[in-house]
Amino acid sequence: MKFQEKIFEFIKPAKTSRGVYTKKSHFKISITQDSKTGCGEIAPLPDLSVDGKVNYTRVLEECHNLSNSDLRDFSEAHIAMYPALNFAVESAFAQLSETPSPFKKGKEIIINGLVWMDTVDEMLEVAMKKAGEGLRCLKFKVGALDHDSECRLIEKVRTAFPNITLRLDANGGFNFDDAQHKLNDFNAFQIHSLEQPIKAGNWEAMNEICAKSPIDIALDEELIGVYNQKYPLLKSIKPKYIILKPSLLGGFSPCDEWISEAQKLDIDWWATSALEGNIGLLAIAEWASSYDLSLPQGLGTGALYKENYPSSLVLEKDILRYKVN
Repeated sequence: MKFQEKIFEFIKPAKTSRGVYTKKSHFKISITQDSKTGCGEIAPLPDLSVDGKVNYTRVLEECHNLSNSDLRDFSEAHIAMYPALNFAVESAFAQLSETPSPFKKGKEIIINGLVWMDTVDEMLEVAMKKAGEGLRCLKFKVGALDHDSECRLIEKVRTAFPNITLRLDANGGFNFDDAQHKLNDFNAFQIHSLEQPIKAGNWEAMNEICAKSPIDIALDEELIGVYNQKYPLLKSIKPKYIILKPSLLGGFSPCDEWISEAQKLDIDWWATSALEGNIGLLAIAEWASSYDLSLPQGLGTGALYKENYPSSLVLEKDILRYKVN
């Protein structure tokens, strides 16, 4: 296995409820088998991933001389400690497959347009531009700005584009005591769903919100670090949707398990990238394309960086496809 670190710089600082990203460390890993090479990407989020503060240079140096099978065994055995590593290893092995994914064979994926946290005026400008370009689903980060201002923002977008699908993501930014009030206010604007209204870890409180909310609730951060309690978590909270981020959840195998458990409870899902570069983004698109996708996916963050890995990904309006050379 070979690896190389690359520091990605954002074209514009990416603001979240946890802080601001201006640059981010990524590792490209490469494995070779029968003269064929597969690549994967390790790109944890410093403030969110379980392994956000792991010294991956040290970890990868330890794995450098492992055989392919031993590397796979190592990443699977340490999935709870190094979820981004297992995502990269699974991605690399998937590229060694002789059977191309549905995505590489031409399957298109509809994505949502993400409106990053910013000033209200900046967010409105971005939203109007994306909607005007033909995107059918927009997702807004909410919960960090003045609530009334956020409502007026969403109201203006809904008024201008009455048929567009609107998703909201609070990233755990609401307090339990005022979550219901905010959900009721946002409901006036025909919201499709709201992700992670309160911080993860309180199943009882989240269940109460899901039961009372006029807007369908999606779980995001709630899933991170959960490996042996997938079904109990979903059965206890009863969300309408779950958001699957393979980099944060330990790769595709755990995501497949989440989908399997969610289906038992009539819970739907969509996949979302988590600021990976083009290598990770392609891997997620290929995996997601193996499913019958009924909802817009949260993919397409590669354009946020000044430089990125070479890619055959093509985004036209809200349709992500693979460009065959």
